[in-house]
Amino acid sequence: MLLYNPISTHLPPTPTALSLKPTTIHHRNVIVSSQYQPIPTTVNISISDESLKSKGFNLHRSITNLNLDHLNSVFVAVGFPRRDTTKIQLALENTDSLMWIEYEKTKRPVAFARATGDGVFNAIIWDVVVDPNFQGIGLGKAVMERLVTELLGKGINNIALYSEPRVLGFYRPLGFVADPDGIRGMVYSRKKKKNR
Repeated sequence: MLLYNPISTHLPPTPTALSLKPTTIHHRNVIVSSQYQPIPTTVNISISDESLKSKGFNLHRSITNLNLDHLNSVFVAVGFPRRDTTKIQLALENTDSLMWIEYEKTKRPVAFARATGDGVFNAIIWDVVVDPNFQGIGLGKAVMERLVTELLGKGINNIALYSEPRVLGFYRPLGFVADPDGIRGMVYSRKKKKNR
């Protein structure tokens, strides 16, 4: 699990757009964190909404018009297990923020990310996916930059995400770093009892 900025400090608000916060990112088995440094309350957006539109992509911030079967196909294409669309619907209804990009020609989702949390202090980013046919053109970065900016804009500075170790290089330029203190994320796991 990677953290963007998990530790809250009790500093008074600054007149600038920066605040001093430690940055921590959690990746599935790795927590990434930085030393105390200025953390912007917004993230630079590398590709504008207009530029996305001119390239045939539409950005969405709600589940309206999101075909869950098509989204599930993207999940499967990147190696996630196929999910029950009824459960996907319920998960998305309980999601605080989400971003997805639709390819205009096919009306299908090609990039997606969502965040859940308490709406005040903490958020976790889930299900960051880009259709393999559309990887490498900045769509994953586009949804992540906007999602992080939205969370920071709500005052949420403790942002975590789960990710495969092979894609850590994607998240580092977005502000996610490994924890120098070696802190590890943990998940609850029920082990099956062996029958004797």
